[in-house]
Amino acid sequence: MRPSTAHRKRSAGPDNAQKKSARGFISGLLSKLGPGLVTGASDDDPSGIATYSQVGAQFGYTLLWTMVLSYPLMAAIQEICGRIGRVTGSGLAANLRKNYPKPLLVAVLLLMSVANVFNLGADIGAMGSSVALLVPRTATLFTVIFGVFSLLTVLFVPYTSYAKYLKWLTLSLFAYIGVAFMVRVSWREVLNATLVPRMELSRESFVALIAVLGTTISPYLFFWQASQEAEEVKNNRGEEALKRAPSQAGKQLQRIHADTMVGMAFSNTVAFFIILTAAATLHAHGITNISTCAQAASALRPIAGRFASLLFVCGIVGTGLLAVPVLGASAAYGIGEGFKWKTSLESQPAQAPQFYGVIGIATVIGLLMNFLHLDPVKALFWAAALNGLAAAPLMAVIMLMASSGKVMGKFKIPSYLLWTGWIATAAMACVCVGVFLAWK
Repeated sequence: MRPSTAHRKRSAGPDNAQKKSARGFISGLLSKLGPGLVTGASDDDPSGIATYSQVGAQFGYTLLWTMVLSYPLMAAIQEICGRIGRVTGSGLAANLRKNYPKPLLVAVLLLMSVANVFNLGADIGAMGSSVALLVPRTATLFTVIFGVFSLLTVLFVPYTSYAKYLKWLTLSLFAYIGVAFMVRVSWREVLNATLVPRMELSRESFVALIAVLGTTISPYLFFWQASQEAEEVKNNRGEEALKRAPSQAGKQLQRIHADTMVGMAFSNTVAFFIILTAAATLHAHGITNISTCAQAASALRPIAGRFASLLFVCGIVGTGLLAVPVLGASAAYGIGEGFKWKTSLESQPAQAPQFYGVIGIATVIGLLMNFLHLDPVKALFWAAALNGLAAAPLMAVIMLMASSGKVMGKFKIPSYLLWTGWIATAAMACVCVGVFLAWK
């Protein structure tokens, strides 16, 4: 017997209410996401993919614990950077210029810019080399194409519009999660390696560790997130720096926290499965040193078969095109704020010529680096290691800034961020020291 129309309407009511509630929750969550999510997506750039693949191939599951340990540390330092930008309405370099000696500003900008340019060049080269898997002998051609394309899009397309579409390409990174359930994996061993930190006291292990930390806790992301929060203040009507509008603090600080936690969780989940996949496919078959993009791409073969190279290329190109503007722009934000230039990716080049000039110079230098015939995979790995070495001193400066009443007013970071941020800084410094001691 069919239910009456009235009964059907009554029974549909709760379902509709639940659906609306679910949609409301999702839309509410998405509305809170912004700079943190883009930062997280940019963090898994070609340098990250190559580093995690190399670590998985070389050490198997051994370093999986780094993804669990680094998550609260990277989330804390990125949230601190976001808070600095929102509270002061200025990026990190502007706050350094206003509150600290000029030599410190110059040293920080030099350190960050060198790391950025090397990372940028390695990412551009990786994009060209990955496309050569599909179209042989075209690595140099596509390296130039991607370098020029990245620069032109920054000059003529607002980054918010550009990133909106590129995020779809980065979804190919989820294939690494799929592979983990397509191949033989000792989940007991994975769980043990994830929860119980172990590491050989060797030079190779320390370099790998600092490369992993350097690609998850990267200097360019510090500057990027702080500057993007400052831009949110400038570009959204009615919003002010929290020092001037403390009534907005509750909502904005809650958003920054949620945005950062979700963005960094996305980043580390993908990174965890890249290491796991490389360990289960490459390391398990005796491939412990990745020297070509083809070897890195082969980790995806269990799920993609002959389309593994295509899937790998989508991931490298998508994350590369997303990250290269972030690398160039974070250097430009830092230098521009340091010299009181107009800095905004939403401005036209004619409105901010010095800012876009720095992006152009950084991109061109990075592109030219690829004509030094560096091994693209090794260059990516060492770019991550360089970021790791640069991160510790920058993090110390950020922590001093975030806990300063002169800079933050009454919005100095709370104790949980203070302790976690300093633990992250100390961890990076200890690993750096370990690398130098092991090198001897």
